[in-house]
Amino acid sequence: MVQRNRRGGRMAGVLVLLLAVAAVAVPTAGATLDRPRGPTLQFLGEEILPTGTQFDGTDVGGLSSIAYDADRDAYYVLSDDASVLDPARFYTLDLDVADGDLDPGDVVFTDVATLLDASGQPFPPTSLDPEGLALTKDDELVITSEGFANRLIDPFVRLFELDGAQIGELPVPTAFLPDAIPQTRGVRLNLGLESAATVGPYFWTGTEAALVQDGPAASLTAGSPARLLRYNLKTGRADRQYVYVTDTIAEPPVPPTAFAVNGLVELLPLDKHSFLSMERSFSVGAPGTGNTIKLYTLELSGAKNVNGRESLAGQLGQIKAAEKTLLFDLDALGIPLDNLEGMAFGPDLPDGRRSLVLVSDNNFNPIQFTQFLLFAYTPN
Repeated sequence: MVQRNRRGGRMAGVLVLLLAVAAVAVPTAGATLDRPRGPTLQFLGEEILPTGTQFDGTDVGGLSSIAYDADRDAYYVLSDDASVLDPARFYTLDLDVADGDLDPGDVVFTDVATLLDASGQPFPPTSLDPEGLALTKDDELVITSEGFANRLIDPFVRLFELDGAQIGELPVPTAFLPDAIPQTRGVRLNLGLESAATVGPYFWTGTEAALVQDGPAASLTAGSPARLLRYNLKTGRADRQYVYVTDTIAEPPVPPTAFAVNGLVELLPLDKHSFLSMERSFSVGAPGTGNTIKLYTLELSGAKNVNGRESLAGQLGQIKAAEKTLLFDLDALGIPLDNLEGMAFGPDLPDGRRSLVLVSDNNFNPIQFTQFLLFAYTPN
């Protein structure tokens, strides 16, 4: 059950079929990204905030997840600062899309809220790694932490008020919890519960890559069998798990021994069993910023529920994974891409299409930047 203290009341056998889409380069806002069938996106602009931007005495950065509050016409963005630069926090911002585009000055931060632990205190430094944020229909925030597997600090899924007060916790299945050093079980360091989404009474998250006992992380030659995890918010229990096979790492690092990664970084519901997903690949020394960002449509109907399985090793050839279809490779935009990790639908645009906002985690790195991208989304 949700424990509350409310204040004030087949991966290898049938590897996921990726339908190739011929992407048209879109160097400027206003060009349409067309697919033969299915959803379309139209790029409408960007706003860049340099690393070092301040708001209310805090460093704006590490923006790893974003959610839209339609009732208040506001966005909540989570910083992945592990209470090191400033206390763990999320921001509220306005994003002006009334004219159907995104220009400098359209992103305005209006508030910052410190996350408080169960005792009502700010989280101690390096006690959490906040990554995913979603808004429930009850105006609560569900926030995930990847934890720190190298220090046996568990990942978590917790509920917070809009003022930052912690009000509940959803138990993370044992299979996701690091067990020892070296690990034989659990999420990998920095490849844990990165995504967050709510649809109806359910909360969804997913690992960025395979659990240690399920298989390897993505490489240049193979994807990784990540897990999707669904919670029933009424019972507070995880009731579904599915396999999501990531892409391979997009580009070889330079030198070959340098860091490279690819993983699932965000989920966005289309309905109860369909989603958009975002994968981010980064390779040190790769062309441009080293980032490759791809958006997919994701279908869970027909996928095998693996909830309760402690390990998937040796079983993946018999497990039907979630089916994903490439929607758009952001390289087609022809612009520098930062470490995009957050994605949310916003209000309808003036022409009636739905707005889609992406945001990047700059890692508080002076050679990176916080990037907001705006698209128009059309379902068919």
